[in-house]
Amino acid sequence: ELQTDGNRSGHLQNGEPVSDAEMSEVVRIIAAQLAEIGDQFDKEIKARAVNDLVQHFLNENLSAEEITQRMSEAVERLARAIPSDMEQEKAMLVLAMVLTKKIANTMPSLLQRVFSTTVTYINQQFHNYIVRMVSATT
Repeated sequence: ELQTDGNRSGHLQNGEPVSDAEMSEVVRIIAAQLAEIGDQFDKEIKARAVNDLVQHFLNENLSAEEITQRMSEAVERLARAIPSDMEQEKAMLVLAMVLTKKIANTMPSLLQRVFSTTVTYINQQFHNYIVRMVSATT
């Protein structure tokens, strides 16, 4: 299971422990693949989508759950708008990460709130998908 602090817990492959070196290599491979996809999507995301999310993050009256919901809605809209031949979960995962980067670049003071929201969103929506990606690579 991936943890937000970068540590791992209980990684097993067919009941056997996976070494730190093996897991590091798996994570590196997955990260490289996702970064490549992210670079492609980065060009497709319009400034308006980013600016709309920035406004939601700036609204201190919105709860963490409401902000996460706004993130989810934005990712879903973008996933429908960006043609992709890849599986939907992977596209949405990458879109969430690219949006996070774009929002933080637009408004660096929001970095902590945006990062926290994105981690919550990814944990809620893509935890099982990430586990399957890691398992398929080990």
